[in-house]
Amino acid sequence: MSSKVVFISGGTSGINLGIAMGFAATGANVLVFGRDLDKANSAASQIRSTAGGTALAGSADVRSFEAVSQLFAKATSELGPPDVVIAGAAGNFVSPAVGISANGFKSVIDIDLLGTYNVFRAAFDVVRKPGASLLAITAPQAVQPLPRQVHVCAAKAGVNMVVKVLAMEWGPAGIRVNAISPGPIAGTEGVERMAPSEAVKQQIRAKNAMRRFGTPEDIARAAIFLCSEDATYITGTILYCDGGMVLGDSSGDFLTPTKR
Repeated sequence: MSSKVVFISGGTSGINLGIAMGFAATGANVLVFGRDLDKANSAASQIRSTAGGTALAGSADVRSFEAVSQLFAKATSELGPPDVVIAGAAGNFVSPAVGISANGFKSVIDIDLLGTYNVFRAAFDVVRKPGASLLAITAPQAVQPLPRQVHVCAAKAGVNMVVKVLAMEWGPAGIRVNAISPGPIAGTEGVERMAPSEAVKQQIRAKNAMRRFGTPEDIARAAIFLCSEDATYITGTILYCDGGMVLGDSSGDFLTPTKR
């Protein structure tokens, strides 16, 4: 990934900052952006001091196509056409449907689903063609109904379909479109919201085939692979990087032989 150009929405914290760190460590030049320019500047500074290389910061609300498009045009003039664009901005809160207002539901749809489309559509106009790779960050809720997550389930299911349709439409231009579905990632805001106590965290670990939470580095390695020369025939794919979470409840002892 040396000298590749990578744009990352939501790259100021959590999983997406970890992805930005991973790409920067390979020698890529990265742009991280979100709504808060101070946070973006802090993230870019952290990337430069930790991983080295060029890291720029930008501010744009992914709910606004015009804002994203303008930022991409500016960043492209400074860094060159992006080789990789990652749509990672997301919103979430935990609530049963009866506690979610229409505006609350719309907010998550706008950030996750509309935001992913806006980032990808704006990217189409500036990415390197052929050869570009677009990557969305989806979630297990896209395929697993989960109480207190109706807004996220709807948004991420839509993200998966955006990925698949754009892969079909933009493949002839030499653009690949894929997604990563992370499981619970240690130290992230999402895990703290979904599992606020150690007891709940342990329950989640016990049900996961790998018996652990993932790390931002796990997701970064998957992202780097999907956007690399090793994956040039992969498009329209949702890669589950979740320790087997999508398979269902794996709790129990399956390794001790039982007498029959």
